[in-house]
Amino acid sequence: MKLPFVIQQDASLKRFNTFGVEARTKWLLRVQDLALLPELLERPEWKELPMLPLGAGSNVLFTQDFDGVVVHYDSQEAVEYPDDVNERGVRVRCGSGRNWHEFLMWALDQGHAGLENLALIPGTVGGAPVQNIGAYGVELERCVELVEAYDRSINAFVRMGRSDCGFGYRTSRFKGADVIGRYLITAVEFRFDWQARPVLTYPGVGDELEAMGEKAPTARKVAEAICRIRRRKLPDPAEIGNAGSFFKNPVIEAEHAEILAEKFPTMPTYAGIDGRVKLSAAWMLEHLGLRGARDGNAGFYEHHSLVLVNHGGATGHELLSFAERANDKVEEAFGFRLDPEVLVL
Repeated sequence: MKLPFVIQQDASLKRFNTFGVEARTKWLLRVQDLALLPELLERPEWKELPMLPLGAGSNVLFTQDFDGVVVHYDSQEAVEYPDDVNERGVRVRCGSGRNWHEFLMWALDQGHAGLENLALIPGTVGGAPVQNIGAYGVELERCVELVEAYDRSINAFVRMGRSDCGFGYRTSRFKGADVIGRYLITAVEFRFDWQARPVLTYPGVGDELEAMGEKAPTARKVAEAICRIRRRKLPDPAEIGNAGSFFKNPVIEAEHAEILAEKFPTMPTYAGIDGRVKLSAAWMLEHLGLRGARDGNAGFYEHHSLVLVNHGGATGHELLSFAERANDKVEEAFGFRLDPEVLVL
């Protein structure tokens, strides 16, 4: 039987971050019954301390101990609302503690398509909207109906529709140094369309499906293709510490992109927003010879230059220092620095 909450003092966070770095928190609060959250957060021993909501820790790098309260949710139930069905599809609510990939596969089992391109992304359902996770041409916001959270600024549970979530490229209103600990996401509601609209335009997806012999793939087959691609390109955090892509793909002004295209004619470019141009951070790092580069136990993955990895025993400071030195080379060659996709604490 699970307890409604568990409190630990001076707790290790090593198993709560996929980089596998050792860091400690002054308090660790694990909550099963979210109805108790308001009362728990008002406890005098930590009421004035900074708070950090943490799921699987798949998008965070600890460079030092956290002198505050880490809040971890264990809520995992996924519920379909068949009485809330309309022309836009069916509504599904999932607790924030559910493993993201497990939820996605559960949704596909129920016949709910739309997020299959996000298969095998590590993390939890609650962490997904913070990052507005995306992969292979699809972002989470595509199917988000609303996000439920406890807003510590008003000490109340809130429900925010998709348009209120501030979704952008790998960001949202829940992400940023100024809002850390304000929103404690408790659940996410999704609206899945009746008709599957597979996104197969991202490079490599169609080729993978063709190799699988799929000419008219179902959503489940698209998810299978994505898993095959990811397993070839990306390391399993259970085997080698990492948080996926460490840097965002940069989006720059068209004039700057034209100058770089003349200097680097093989550099891939993609249409961005408002006439700007998106570049491939992975290509840039690989062009600089950084794929597989390593300094001690910190380095970039041998099969993907954008993935910062902990080969075993590296500290968060060592990983960040390695990434910053790589960014220095990017700035020298291309004239700007890459922004981290991972939250660095």
